[in-house]
Amino acid sequence: MLNVVIFGAPGSGKGTQSELIMKEFELDHISTGEVLRNEIREGTELGKIADEYISKGQLLPDELIIDILGKELDGKKDSKGVVFDGFPRTIPQAKALKKMLNERGTDVAVMLDLHVEEDELVRRILERGKLSGRQDDNLETIKSRLEVYHNQTAPLAGYYREEGTYHAIRGGGTIEDIFGLIKKKLDSLVTDSQDTQAHG
Repeated sequence: MLNVVIFGAPGSGKGTQSELIMKEFELDHISTGEVLRNEIREGTELGKIADEYISKGQLLPDELIIDILGKELDGKKDSKGVVFDGFPRTIPQAKALKKMLNERGTDVAVMLDLHVEEDELVRRILERGKLSGRQDDNLETIKSRLEVYHNQTAPLAGYYREEGTYHAIRGGGTIEDIFGLIKKKLDSLVTDSQDTQAHG
C-alpha cells in the first residue's frame, strides 16, 4: 500500500495537494476530523466515547484515535493506499500509527513535508480570510497557529527522517509545480515497490 502522511503549516496547500494525490494515484483519504464526526453522527461505541471527550473540550487519547483509524482502514481492504491528513501530530501518535499499520501488514511509505516561507504562508492565509470571511484568519491568530505547528512538527520531521521516509517538498510556486515534485517522488516509490514485488 502507498500510505502517505502529508504535512505542512496552515496555508501550505496540503488540502489541495491531498486531493491531487488521491486522484492521480487512486488513494483513499483519511482525515481524523472527518472520521470522528462520522463516528459521532452514526452513534457508534467509539463515537460515543469520542463525543464525551469533545463535549468536555478535552483532546482524545491517542489510543482512541488509533482505534477509530484502524476501523476506518479495515473498511478499505482493497485500497491502494491512504493519504493521512491531520494525523499524526506528535511522535507518540506517529509510533502508534506505525504499530497499527504494521499489524495490518503495511507501513507509512512517505512523509511529505510541504515547505513554504513564513511570509508566503501569512499572505496566503490572510488572502483566504478575505475571500472566506473567516474571523480566525487574522495576523495574530495566524502567528500563534504557525508557532504551534512548528513546535509540534519539528520533532515529527526528525522521527520520519530516522524512519527513512521523510521527504521535503518545496511548497512555493504554482499548484501544478508543487504537485509535479510530489508526483515525481510518489512515482519513484510505486516503481520501487513494483520492482521489489517482481523480484520478491
